[in-house]
Amino acid sequence: MPNHYISATDGVPAEVRGRAMVVKKLKMLPVECVVRGYITGSGWKDYQASGHVSGIELPPGLRESQKLPTPIFTPSTKADEGHDEPIDITQAAEILGDAELAGRLRDVSIAMYSYAAELAAQRGVILADTKFEFGLDADGQLILGDEALTPDSSRYWPVEGYEPGHGQPSFDKQYVRDWASGTGWDKSPPAPEIPDEVVAGTRAKYVEAYSLVTGEPFEAWVSRTAA
Repeated sequence: MPNHYISATDGVPAEVRGRAMVVKKLKMLPVECVVRGYITGSGWKDYQASGHVSGIELPPGLRESQKLPTPIFTPSTKADEGHDEPIDITQAAEILGDAELAGRLRDVSIAMYSYAAELAAQRGVILADTKFEFGLDADGQLILGDEALTPDSSRYWPVEGYEPGHGQPSFDKQYVRDWASGTGWDKSPPAPEIPDEVVAGTRAKYVEAYSLVTGEPFEAWVSRTAA
């Protein structure tokens, strides 16, 4: 699948090297492409309530964090304000104004998730779910844009100790969410300042995820892009 990446060095100002990149400009599609391989998070809540996730009927008796028989496509809206809302493939087609394009987004997203999940499993990590975003270039070609398979857009669990029936330890931003919920914050602005130890703990989880998934130390990426 072609993607928008051009360079992390050429054309990138020195002051943002290592945390910025030059990319191809796209007309982004107004649908977020979520793929779930395990039943967890908001999908678990929907399943408990109805036995369905994004209009897809799932087998009865699934346990929290259990692997699904096959990965499922559970798109969502892309909200300018507030939270994204889950939708089904029919609603995605209506938003896009193109049923064929919606079907292609589903097929490509599931294929990429399946490839990435297999690769992650070989390296001791479970890719429970992830989100992709796509856009069209000037020629109308479908292009993968934004981040892909990062701990921000994905839910990663360690293979070691995995056991369905409850929530799993993760490498994602749940670490920050757990801290925030423990402060009593009602999610209204302004947000409380995050303590240094929570920042450091979150960074450590992201660095560990990077090293496991890519098979190289995070410092190697920093050295390449800072040069």
